[in-house]
Amino acid sequence: MTAKEIIIALTIHLLIPLMGFIYFLSIKKRMKNENVVDAPTVELFIIFATYGGLILVLLTNIFWLWSGLASLGTFYLILFAPFVMIWIAYQQRKIKMNSKYHNWTYLSALFYFAIAPIAFLVLSSGI
Repeated sequence: MTAKEIIIALTIHLLIPLMGFIYFLSIKKRMKNENVVDAPTVELFIIFATYGGLILVLLTNIFWLWSGLASLGTFYLILFAPFVMIWIAYQQRKIKMNSKYHNWTYLSALFYFAIAPIAFLVLSSGI
């Protein structure tokens, strides 16, 4: 493996997920500092994991070698994530005005249905 391949692999599979997790933790801390009632922590974690998986699958397709794990991620994103995201949006619809975090959670869950198809078009085009 060349140095370039090692850097690509570490960026895709370690650095990007770590950055996403750190950002999630910072949002969680902000919600705690702002005393958000019934903070959507679990929902936000699921949303971060889903969008993070989408980013990882895209980057793997573009810059790295396809693997069984990428196939499992794609399987989740196509077959299960739409149901999970619609469930989150359904839960948040009545409480989306509680805080900006509730509203962002609601919108992030809904936007999956616009963003994911575009991502899968990019995947299928073989870029």
